Amino acid sequence: MANIRMFLVLYPLLLAALVLNCRGDERKLHVVYMGDRPQGDLSLASTHHSMLRSVLESGSSAEESLVYSYDRSFNGFAAKLTKQEAASISEMEGVVSIIPNRMLKLHTTRSWDFMGFSKDKLGAGQEGDVIIGFIDTGVWPEHPSFNDTGFGPPPAKWKGQCQTKNFTCNNKLIGARYYNSDNDYDDTDIHSPRDTEGHGTHTASTAAGVELPGTSFLGLAEGVARGGVPNARIAVYKVCWDSGCGLADILKAFDDAIGDGVDVISVSLGSFWPSDYFDDPIAIGSFHAMKNGILTSNSAGNSGPEPVTVTNFAPWTMTVAASTIDRKFAANLALGNGQILTGISINSFDLNGTSYPLMWGGDAVNYTMGSSSDYTRYCEADAMNLDMLVGKIVLCEGLQDGSAILLSNGIGIIMMDPTVGIPDYAFSYPLPATLISPDDFRKVMEYIRSTKYPEATILLGETWKDAMAPTVVSFSSRGPSPVSPDILKPDIAAPGVDILAGWSPLAPPSIYYKDSRSLYFNVISGTSMACPHASATAAYVKAAHPDWSPAAIKSAIMTTAYIMDPKRHKDLEFAYGSGHINPAAALDPGLVFDASATDYINFLCKQGYNTTTLRLVTGDNSTCANTTPGRGWDLNYPSFSLYVEDGQQIMGTFTRTVTNVGAANSTYTASIDVPPLISVAIEPSTLTFSAVGETQSFTVKVTGPPISQQPITSGAITWRDGTHAVRSPLVVYNYIPGAPYTLDSEDSNSMPEKKRVLNGLYKDHRSGIVRHS
Repeated sequence: MANIRMFLVLYPLLLAALVLNCRGDERKLHVVYMGDRPQGDLSLASTHHSMLRSVLESGSSAEESLVYSYDRSFNGFAAKLTKQEAASISEMEGVVSIIPNRMLKLHTTRSWDFMGFSKDKLGAGQEGDVIIGFIDTGVWPEHPSFNDTGFGPPPAKWKGQCQTKNFTCNNKLIGARYYNSDNDYDDTDIHSPRDTEGHGTHTASTAAGVELPGTSFLGLAEGVARGGVPNARIAVYKVCWDSGCGLADILKAFDDAIGDGVDVISVSLGSFWPSDYFDDPIAIGSFHAMKNGILTSNSAGNSGPEPVTVTNFAPWTMTVAASTIDRKFAANLALGNGQILTGISINSFDLNGTSYPLMWGGDAVNYTMGSSSDYTRYCEADAMNLDMLVGKIVLCEGLQDGSAILLSNGIGIIMMDPTVGIPDYAFSYPLPATLISPDDFRKVMEYIRSTKYPEATILLGETWKDAMAPTVVSFSSRGPSPVSPDILKPDIAAPGVDILAGWSPLAPPSIYYKDSRSLYFNVISGTSMACPHASATAAYVKAAHPDWSPAAIKSAIMTTAYIMDPKRHKDLEFAYGSGHINPAAALDPGLVFDASATDYINFLCKQGYNTTTLRLVTGDNSTCANTTPGRGWDLNYPSFSLYVEDGQQIMGTFTRTVTNVGAANSTYTASIDVPPLISVAIEPSTLTFSAVGETQSFTVKVTGPPISQQPITSGAITWRDGTHAVRSPLVVYNYIPGAPYTLDSEDSNSMPEKKRVLNGLYKDHRSGIVRHS
C-alpha cells in the first residue's frame, strides 16, 4: 500500500518532468544572426546547411530545418532547432547572436496641410525615382490610393519582384512579397501580400498614396486624401498576420528590401520590451540598411505616457512619436432633460435626433449567473442580463467595444474611463457610441436616478478644430532610451492621431473585430500612423538630395523641426524629441550632422561591444581600442543627451561635426538657450564655411552642480547664418519619475554589464513585437 501511495505521489511529477524534457527537445524556430555578408560570390546557403548538418540530431536534415537564409544583404539564417542544437550553434565561429523567434505586433486628408506641407511644395515628379519599402501587413492592391495612372516604369535600380499569388502590382505599387516562417495562418489570412488587417494599406497610403478628392470615413472628415510623396513608388513586405509579426520574417523582409533597392524603409511595429541591438530584428535590419545607404523610419511605440517605454531606439534609425493635428472627432450626448454633453468618438451612425430609453449598465444584472451591479456597471457581457438591453442606450463605467450592446439589439453605448477622463484620441465603434468625462458621467447618473423614464440620443459625429495641436498624444511611448541614455529618443514627432487614410475592405473599420462593414478609408491612431509621415518626409528629402546619407537625411528632419510647447509636455524632449516634423523646411537645413557606419561602430564600442562581435557585424577590420564603455557623447548625433548618476556633478563634453549643405560662403553663430541649472560652453562658437560639403567641428561642454532626483531639464543649441536655424535639443537628467523597470545584463555574450548604463530602467526584457496602432 505504501508503494502505491508513493507511486500516486510521484507519478504526476515524473509525468511533468517527461513532458518538460520532451518540450526541451521540441524544435522551434530560431534566428542565427552572423553579421555582415562576406565579400565575394559565396553561397551562404551552403554554409548555413553545413552548420545545421553538424548539429542536427534524430536524423533530421538541414533542408527540413532551414526556413530562411539571409544572404542578400547580411548573413544569417532561420531554422527549427531544439534548445540543445541552438546552444551548439551559438558556440560556432561567426555567430553574433541566436534569437528564439517571437511575435511582434503592429505598433490623410488633413495632416499634411496641417504641417504646412501642401501639394505645391512637392517636387516636379522627382519623387518618382524614390522607392519606399513598407514592412507591415501588405496592402490592398486595388485600392485607389495605389492607382498608377501617369506613372512610368519602375526606376532602373529596382531589383525586386511581385509575388502575384492573389495579387497584382503596377507602376505605382512596384513590388510585393510575403513571409510566414511558422506557416501559421488564421482563417481570415490570405496567403499573399494582400492586406486583410488594414494597417499596411493605411501606412502606405499615408506616406505615398496618390491624390484622391472627396474621401471620408462614412461622411466624416471629408477632403482630399493624399500621401506625403504621392509620386513615390511603393514596395510592400508583408510580415504581419492575425497572430502577429514573426522576428524571422521581419529580418528576411529587411534582407530583401535592401537587396531590392528601396530608398527608405518604413516600419510601424516593434517590441513590447527592449532588447540589445543585435538581439532586435529591427535594429539588426536597419543597421544593414544604413550600411547600404537606406534610412529606416520606425514608430516609437504606444506604451506612453509612462517613461522609458520607447521600443525602437537604435541610433541609426529615426524614431517617431505621435502628435495630434488640428482636427478632433466629437459625438455629443443629448439627454431627455435638455442637457447636451460633449463626448469623443468617431460616430458615423445618425439616429436622426430620436431619443431612446437610457439605462445604467449596473441595473442590467444577471442574477441567474450570480452577478451584481459591481460587475455589470462595466458592461461585461457575461455578467449582464442581455434581454434588458434591447432597444436601449446603455451607460457603462468602462471602455468596451460595444459588441455586448450591439448583439443584444441595443441602440448605443455611452462610456467613461475613470483613469483617463476624456482621451486625446478617438475610436470608432460598431454602433452609436460616445465617451464622456467622469464629471459628465455623474450628470448622466443623476438624470437616470431623477426620472422614471430616462432617455437620450447620441448625435452624429462631427469634427472640431483643436487649437492646442500639435501635442504629443498620451499613448505615444516616451524616452529615455533604456539601453543608451546618451542618445535622445524619440527623435521626432509627427501626426499620429485620428488619421484618415486607405483601408482594406476585408478589415473591420471599428474596434469590434467582427464589425462586418467594408470600407476603403478609415480613421485610426498610433505611432504606426506617425511613422509613415516621417518616412514620406525622408523620401521627399532623398528625392531632392539623392547622394545624402541616412544620417544626413535624419539630421535635416530633426534640426528643422517645429519647436513644441514645453508647457504642454511634462516629459519635454522624452515626448517629442527634436520637435514636430516640418517637411518643407527639411529640404534646406543649412548644416547636417552626418554619420557613417564607422561612427556607429565607434559608438557600439563605447556601449561595450567587443572587437570580435563588431567585425562579424560589419564585415571589416573594425576594432574597439582605448574606449571607455558607457558614454556615447562623440556620436555625431543631431541632439545632446546627458545622463548624470545620482548625486554626481553635471559634467559632459560632446564633440560634433557639421557639414555645410547651404550657401558656399556662410558663417554660422551659435546661440544657447538653457535653464539656469546648466552652463554650456561651445568652442568655437562661430563656424565659417567657404564651400558646399565643407565640414567644421565644435565641442559642447555642459557643466552644473551635483544633482539628485533631478527629472529632465532641457534647452537647445542653435546655429544661425541669417537664413537657416539649425537647432539641436540638449537634455540633462538623472531621475525618471515613474520608471517601472530595471534592466539586467543577462542573455548577451557580446556586451559587458556596463552596457546598461541607465541605473536600470528595465528589469524584464521579454520581447513580443507589436503593431503601433
